[in-house]
Amino acid sequence: MTTRAGQPAQETDLINVEELVAAYYEKVPDVTNPDQKVVFGTSGHRGSSFDSAFNETHIAAITQAIVDYRTEQGITGPLFIGKDTHGLSRPAETTALEVLAANNVRALVDEFDDYVPTPALSLAIIVYNATGHDDQADGIVITPSHNPPRDGGFKYNPPHGGPADSDATSWIADRANELIANELRDVKRAEPTAVETYDYRGAYVADLANIIDFDAIRAAGLHIGADPLGGASVNYWKLIAEQYDLDLTVVNPRVDPQWGFMTLDWDEKIRMDPSSPSVMASVLAYQHDYDIVTGNDADADRHGIVTPDGGLMNPNHYLAVAVQYLYTHRPEWREDAAIGKTLVSSTMIDRVAESLGRRLWEVPVGFKWFVPGLIDGSVAFGGEESAGASFLRKDGTSWTTDKDGILLALLASEIRAVTGKSPSALYAELVEQFGDPVYQRVDAVATKAQKAALGKLNGSAISAETLAGDPIIARLSEAPGNGAAVGGVKVVTEKAWFAARPSGTEDVYKIYAESFVGEEHLKQVQAEAKEIVDAALGG
Repeated sequence: MTTRAGQPAQETDLINVEELVAAYYEKVPDVTNPDQKVVFGTSGHRGSSFDSAFNETHIAAITQAIVDYRTEQGITGPLFIGKDTHGLSRPAETTALEVLAANNVRALVDEFDDYVPTPALSLAIIVYNATGHDDQADGIVITPSHNPPRDGGFKYNPPHGGPADSDATSWIADRANELIANELRDVKRAEPTAVETYDYRGAYVADLANIIDFDAIRAAGLHIGADPLGGASVNYWKLIAEQYDLDLTVVNPRVDPQWGFMTLDWDEKIRMDPSSPSVMASVLAYQHDYDIVTGNDADADRHGIVTPDGGLMNPNHYLAVAVQYLYTHRPEWREDAAIGKTLVSSTMIDRVAESLGRRLWEVPVGFKWFVPGLIDGSVAFGGEESAGASFLRKDGTSWTTDKDGILLALLASEIRAVTGKSPSALYAELVEQFGDPVYQRVDAVATKAQKAALGKLNGSAISAETLAGDPIIARLSEAPGNGAAVGGVKVVTEKAWFAARPSGTEDVYKIYAESFVGEEHLKQVQAEAKEIVDAALGG
């Protein structure tokens, strides 16, 4: 069967933006329907107005719930609010500002009515709270990240600047659903009379000098391409080029809520995931025109790195290179600062950490787990396999506590400038030193009951003694770094590992697996992983 993955989108793939926005205002959700209630995942509430899953009712209720949460927590400072380029983001911002105004919350929107990347908003919160104010700021990012154009997203970042933890999101979601069930009687709304502004772009770009070595990039004369993929970083890249006098071209400055210029993802959907070869097909066309070409998703919290000698880098490969480089080129970082990774990221990072003599801090899936370490400097880098990461400033203080795709894209140019080698070439050197791991994620069908059981599965329920012919040395249901539940299991041998977690959106569970032996060994690991998990789930 032929696939259109990696092919340009056609007219039939595009949404009708007018109908999408009309549905936002016209459709009213039924919160007794699980598909229409407010649910916060790892990155906020997401859904489509077409499905009655992201509508004016939801946003009014969620914003009022955030106001109530702020009151409960004693948060009295400004609330930074920004939106990405999705069609539902501006209507959601309008609704949110009405609720914030009626509740006398001081909301700060972008000074130029520009789009606001997630890292720029995270940075604004952190800088405000670190500069001696008597109150604390927090924020709202209106984005479904890399999701298709039909979706909207709404995310709360508390005073630490990163994604809210499950205690906060559960409280907000429960309160929002209660407000909707009560027909929004306790939701206050008013037309904002005067909304304060903040220069997110100017503040973020100026501050980049404290974390990236632009002198080295400029001195090396690198020819750089950046593709915002129609997302919020579009004007940021233009200002970065101007402010730091770089030979940097925004290869695609278009913004279109239909994303009609995109190439289709693996499932033939329009999706802005810069780690996907199918999505990045149009960016790969520039592979040999630049020393480094990068991509970002719609809110710029993810990165994709393209090199002339390696093409699009696997996110795990780039994370390993970034760790190797940063921990040998940031002399002011604490000597005991750990390397943070999610437990489904590559073991190559473990081997790099061991060679550097650095502690590895392995946490469950979700960037929120890195927040405490990135704030106090005990973790200098936090990264996850889905192409999201952030790290500390040169002086070892906090940068962002949310993922920063712009930063990781710029780091690729710094690495190329300082080492004289592309990140792809540096990964090849790591392979020579540590071996060549093969990594893949696949899905396995599961009922809702099986998914619930997997989410609570204890490692001790795994009875298997071997995996793909090797003794099992660990059965984890808690992350080694912080002891938090992983919401699934990870099984480890000396040569391979797999992790199984239930999907939050589909009736499947995800099997992440890696082998340092090769492709055939990986297939064996994946096959046995399914047998081991199914046996533990009683079927």
